[in-house]
Amino acid sequence: MGSAPWGSRNNRLRHLRPSVLLAATLAGAGLSGAAQAQGKLEARYTVTLAGIPLGTGVWVIDIAPDQYTAVASGRTTGLVKLISDGSGSGGARGTIAGASMLPTSYASSTTSDKRADEVRMTLRAGAVKDVVAEPPLEPSPDRVPVTEAHRKGVVDPMSAAIIPVVGKGEVLAPDACKRRLAIFDGRQRVDIDLVFKRMDQVRADKGYQGSVVVCQVLYTPVAGHRPERPAIKYLIAQRDMEMWLAPIAGTRVLVPFRFSVPTPFGLGVLQATYFVANAQPAQAARQAPVNARTQ
Repeated sequence: MGSAPWGSRNNRLRHLRPSVLLAATLAGAGLSGAAQAQGKLEARYTVTLAGIPLGTGVWVIDIAPDQYTAVASGRTTGLVKLISDGSGSGGARGTIAGASMLPTSYASSTTSDKRADEVRMTLRAGAVKDVVAEPPLEPSPDRVPVTEAHRKGVVDPMSAAIIPVVGKGEVLAPDACKRRLAIFDGRQRVDIDLVFKRMDQVRADKGYQGSVVVCQVLYTPVAGHRPERPAIKYLIAQRDMEMWLAPIAGTRVLVPFRFSVPTPFGLGVLQATYFVANAQPAQAARQAPVNARTQ
């Protein structure tokens, strides 16, 4: 295949561990806007690379008038599991205040080839108050340092995947893509720009079938990264990443149905196979723990 931006085969596989099942959250959306009403989504996803199955994931989201919870888990499957076994889980919780959804806690846990990775954060009014990340970033003279300013005005990766649409008009509209996201994952700060690309149609094996909004995803690292790494340069230059957004019934909220990114080894795709969303009666969102265990 020639030169690859992610180096050796083992290093490339590390980038395909189950945490990739949640990579779509990095291309989620800003949390400004009113959720309005409430609903629950249960979704299952598959991840493929050049059509080859890599993993599966589960995502559950509860939206209530004044709060939300989201939990997800995933693991490698098929032949790739024989090469690089791994699993991961994560979750977030936050409050809804008028036109704003504000994350208050976030946690993620992944294991790949017996190497553990843990992140826990608490946030308040868009600012990170406490964060624990194990292992920490490896010291490097070329790494862009993370300052306190980089931890303000941000959302966590899980909350960033919940996209409220402001107003009373059509939820599935081009304006859903018009936003810039500031995301902090416990180690790095990234800005994501969503740009409207087109409208399309999807059909899950079970659940949602209908229209989606397709956004172009543009990646800009801000802090915590190493600018000269080939993988970083590749993502910055990438103009063909896409996020397909579908609605949660009973709310004015969109979430990813599909995420795709070209790689030197073929197209990487995360796509829902089961996407069941239902409007809920007037009650608080289920208090799912943010440290939900991998299923």
